[in-house]
Amino acid sequence: MNGQIEPMIGRYVHVDIGGEMHRIYFEENGAGIPLVCLHTAGSDGRQWRHLMADAEFAKAFRIIAFDMPWHGKSNPPASWNGDEYQLTTARYAETVRAFCKALRLEKPVVMGCSIGGRIVLNLAIDHAAEFRALIGLEAADFQQPWYDTSWLNRPDVHGGEVCAALVSGLIAPQSPKASRDETLWAYKQGGPGVFKGDLHFYRVDGDLRGKVQKIDTGICPLYLLTGEYDFSCTPEDTKRTAASIPGARVTVMEQLGHFPMSENPKQFRRYVAPVLTEILEAQVLPKQETMHETARRA
Repeated sequence: MNGQIEPMIGRYVHVDIGGEMHRIYFEENGAGIPLVCLHTAGSDGRQWRHLMADAEFAKAFRIIAFDMPWHGKSNPPASWNGDEYQLTTARYAETVRAFCKALRLEKPVVMGCSIGGRIVLNLAIDHAAEFRALIGLEAADFQQPWYDTSWLNRPDVHGGEVCAALVSGLIAPQSPKASRDETLWAYKQGGPGVFKGDLHFYRVDGDLRGKVQKIDTGICPLYLLTGEYDFSCTPEDTKRTAASIPGARVTVMEQLGHFPMSENPKQFRRYVAPVLTEILEAQVLPKQETMHETARRA
């Protein structure tokens, strides 16, 4: 396929977050229902490239993946003075909502993985009416930490390599080598202390135990999909969380780990396709019902 050009287009949008302008990089493809994809801790939007390049999905969805500030091609804000980066729940939720507002997205679907899956739960708790549907990959109200974050930003340790080593075991053994290597490469390229700062949200500030009961799936559908090989957010963690949320849809994905969209895109497609189809059909059905009601009145 020499000379093949992939369909995604990359651009920057200026986004007001907390009264300060941020230059955020995003890529997109397709037309239709906005589908905003959130990357994992310490990584960037490249994780979603296979989903964005999917021609069938792009017929019905405008698929968008952006790099959080400090990640990928999105720099820290101009005012940053070198202080330690720490992601908080409030800042994360504000960033996602501000990005959607800046692009004038009407009732987008948001799909996030890992920390992105956790913030999806926050959005369901506090801002459900703003979204058409929410999809949490590797999402739960809390995971017991199994790692020491002090290793993640030290002058005597290569930060990128230790981050990649830490998460390498979370990839399912069936994942193709090229996809495994690509997933870990993004971690090797992360900015100093960024992975550690993201885990502040994941480990400390984002504990949702006792809060997810507030989620009303009648306002916004919630789908939770977790890989069977994920020992960070285990299937049991996700099932426990969903048990407190009436109407939440849970799927355990076989032969997948913590990074389903990038570690094994073909296998992930088997599980995400039915979810996206259901969201699309829910969009079409009300229009059909309205047409029938109009015809009856006539």
